[in-house]
Amino acid sequence: MKMQFKTIEYNKQNNEIIILDQTKLPEEEKYMKLKTVEDMYNAIKNMHLRGAPLIGVAAAYGVVLAACSDSSADVIKAADYIKSARPTAVNLGWAIQRMKDKIGDEKNLFEILLKEARSIENEDKESCRKIGEFGTDLIKDNSKIMVHCNAGALATSGIGTALGVLYTAKSRGKKFEVYSCETRPLLQGARLTSWELTANDIETYTICDNMAATYMPDMNLVLVGADRIASNGDTANKIGTKGLAIIAQHYNVPFYVAAPISTFDLNIKSGNDIPIEIRCEDEIRKFNTKGIVAEKAKICNPAFDVTPASLITNIITEKGIIKPPFEHKIEKATKNVQ
Repeated sequence: MKMQFKTIEYNKQNNEIIILDQTKLPEEEKYMKLKTVEDMYNAIKNMHLRGAPLIGVAAAYGVVLAACSDSSADVIKAADYIKSARPTAVNLGWAIQRMKDKIGDEKNLFEILLKEARSIENEDKESCRKIGEFGTDLIKDNSKIMVHCNAGALATSGIGTALGVLYTAKSRGKKFEVYSCETRPLLQGARLTSWELTANDIETYTICDNMAATYMPDMNLVLVGADRIASNGDTANKIGTKGLAIIAQHYNVPFYVAAPISTFDLNIKSGNDIPIEIRCEDEIRKFNTKGIVAEKAKICNPAFDVTPASLITNIITEKGIIKPPFEHKIEKATKNVQ
């Protein structure tokens, strides 16, 4: 299925990266050019682009920007700087390490790193395609499906992970409705998922996060993405995912996670060890620059929560569907990958 937009593109002639500025959606489809390592760091940090797989692809091309003129030592520094932009999504560090592993003799360094970045992008696209293929059998005709945050084409360089399953199902003629949680505090479900799905002619209802329990009894499944999955299957995803999983279990609704193998972190035994990004207060304190919280009130703004593996029905990957118990199956699926 061909998307109606493109999230990222590297222009070799100008040594620049063109991205869809996701902070402008859904009001404006605007593209921005990234010409420096600082541009890429800020784009990731300020979420002009987001989504774990896309962050990995973008970070790889960010290293290419540095390789055009800098020495090997400076390229390594640039890579580490980009890696520090956000802590939770493991794809960022994974992609940076792949790029660093290719840094050696400065001869042909730029071409070597560009080839690796393109490989990471192509692998992401292929992973999305395969996740869609494996997951589509979970979608039955006339299903009602709840999703959270945005795990679609806007979060990858391909058709997406969780939403990639929906696009594949649609391409096979299946009919279904999607209920997209708004996803506080950045409203990525309301702003991004509703825009992306409707742009691709999928019937979509946007609901407030606190409506999830009301609509859950009518759902056939919940489908979400992931930013980091521990070796035991505990999964970090956008804040609110854990609550959905708890509600889904109460109503006996299957809860599926869709993610590429690059999102698994075998160095982390459980979700307790996953670093959780704390974002700025203004994302909650203000709405369109207008204050909506009392000035003396304190703010809590974790960007992610961790869903225990015990609440997850299956994990859909490009290597197939992983069923519980997860631990040894995750190790087998990720073998020779990390």
